[in-house]
Amino acid sequence: MGLWGWAIKWQWMYIMRICGTEICSVGALFVYYMQYKFQMEVLFMEKTNEQIAMQVARNSIIINIGLAAFKLFAGIFGNSAAMVADAIHSITDLIGTIVAIIGIKIAGKEADKEHPYGHERYESVATLILVGIILTVGLGIGWTGIQTIITWEFHALPRPGLLALVAAALSIGVKEGVYWYVRAAAKRIDSSALMADAWHSRADGLSSIGSFIGILGARMGFPIMDSVAAIIICLFIIKTAVQIGIEAIGGMTDRACSDEVENEMRQLILAQDKVEGIDRLRTRMFANKIYMDVDISVAAEHTLNEAHDIAQKVHDAIEERFEKVKHCMVHVNPSGV
Repeated sequence: MGLWGWAIKWQWMYIMRICGTEICSVGALFVYYMQYKFQMEVLFMEKTNEQIAMQVARNSIIINIGLAAFKLFAGIFGNSAAMVADAIHSITDLIGTIVAIIGIKIAGKEADKEHPYGHERYESVATLILVGIILTVGLGIGWTGIQTIITWEFHALPRPGLLALVAAALSIGVKEGVYWYVRAAAKRIDSSALMADAWHSRADGLSSIGSFIGILGARMGFPIMDSVAAIIICLFIIKTAVQIGIEAIGGMTDRACSDEVENEMRQLILAQDKVEGIDRLRTRMFANKIYMDVDISVAAEHTLNEAHDIAQKVHDAIEERFEKVKHCMVHVNPSGV
């Protein structure tokens, strides 16, 4: 399950004890529903990567609009500034999803005269923009908490109502469900922009956990809990944004594949008939695609046509085994020269 999963599970069990199983079961059921929805809509249907991304993004937008409206209503009528801020955070999810859609749409375009190698790197650009949004939101949450602690203005905060607490609890379940839904699609189509959008949804869920703790603490007479939770959540959000950003930058700076992948490529090439050795193998990431150049050595007595056929077999074997390889250049050297 991982650290994130256990943290959410523990927090959800705690919320259920505070709010009651009736309210929180709705959020828990939503998490399972979104996972089931993805399986029915994607795993069992033949769709292109772009169609999957657009459908998932569309559903995410609809859910975020409804959730943001509900949280804004709960924040205003539940007398909770934290919930109003949480609603604004949900609105940033809409912006993030739109950015992801644009990036995926452009990345899916065919190669043209200006971009003969394709447009995949635009998805990395969209991912970095999303990272900027996630960082801004995370830093904003943390800075608000720090300011409140420094000024010690807890006495000025109104006591929030039960409606705001319920909204925070439901928001955690809904955003966790959206996270798993979008994450499943991102892993299926190997989309960094969609994965960043999934983590943006989880960041929103984490802010709702902070809102829940803060609202609960304020109702129990400990308003400082809101600010402390906000700072802790800020650190988690920043850590996530940095990890996503590093991956996106790697896809834009010709980073090589892992040693494991390159070793598997070498074994496959050497297993091809009449290939006597590998003089050089280079790989580079192009967003989520792989470009590779390999110099193989074959017996010098082979004719040009025979050498070409050997190179073609190596090329076909690589592209058949490694789906991410978009371009494979095979150069033939005579062995012993």
